[in-house]
Amino acid sequence: MIDLSCSFGKLTFKNPIVMASGTFGFGQEYGAIYDINRLGGISGKGLTLQPKAGNEGIRVFETPSGLLNSVGLENPGVEAFLRDECPRWEQMELVRIVNLGGNTVQDYVEGAELIEADAKRRQLAGKPAVDMIELNISCPNVKAGGMAYGIQTETAREVVRKVRAATTLPLVIKLSPNAEDIVSMAVMCEQEGADGVSLVNTFSAMKIDIYKRRSVFNNLYAGLSGPAIKPIALRMVHQVSQAVSIPVMGMGGICSATDIIEFIMAGATVTQVGTYNFMNLRAGEDLLGQLEQFMISEKISCLDEIRGIL
Repeated sequence: MIDLSCSFGKLTFKNPIVMASGTFGFGQEYGAIYDINRLGGISGKGLTLQPKAGNEGIRVFETPSGLLNSVGLENPGVEAFLRDECPRWEQMELVRIVNLGGNTVQDYVEGAELIEADAKRRQLAGKPAVDMIELNISCPNVKAGGMAYGIQTETAREVVRKVRAATTLPLVIKLSPNAEDIVSMAVMCEQEGADGVSLVNTFSAMKIDIYKRRSVFNNLYAGLSGPAIKPIALRMVHQVSQAVSIPVMGMGGICSATDIIEFIMAGATVTQVGTYNFMNLRAGEDLLGQLEQFMISEKISCLDEIRGIL
């Protein structure tokens, strides 16, 4: 017998496979393909306080071993999510994570307050729908000329502190690899009461159309994800895991069970799978089977035996 469960603070994931925000919708579409309740968790499409239409022009572009995206956080807004999606999330038997973004500190706080109030109401009714908030601090700070909150530690501190005060739900901070010092950023998150960190988000990158002589994307730069970023993401997860005592969600280019094992050996408690969902519509199901087989063949009874061994 093998045990795939992972303790993440007060929460338990049945296995370390969590679907990353922006790559799995709110689960409904993939749920028609395979039983997503077998997964450890899902981080839903990134939400903002108000609905967003997203970016115009080309939004995704494939690169060798990766994917560039400039979707622009298209989403229905927090209130629409709570009204339309949470009744379905109530039925899910996995850890349900809301990914929350914002362009001002007040956006973040008001979004967290709405999620908190709805979570308390559903909890009293015995129908919880949200287990955790994942705070996306890679959003542009409109008061700082568009620079992402997650670049400078002290700029991010205010957001983390105020959102922590606005919710009793477990709070995980999603870190940007473009931060000036990602380890210091993670340490700050722990200092401000975060229950965990998730990393890494996409790398700032670009693609040029040499015939049109311009960037492929209207916003010039885009976010790079996929297998190309895995070695860097793995290094960052290892560094952060060594520096904090709160649990870490590791992600970045995971496409196989061996990738998952590498992140766990680097110190991750659970892992998130993103771009691979576009490459394989049954990614979660396939990865779970591979992971079980690896543990059996390597005689690993539980993931704690190998977690953080480096």
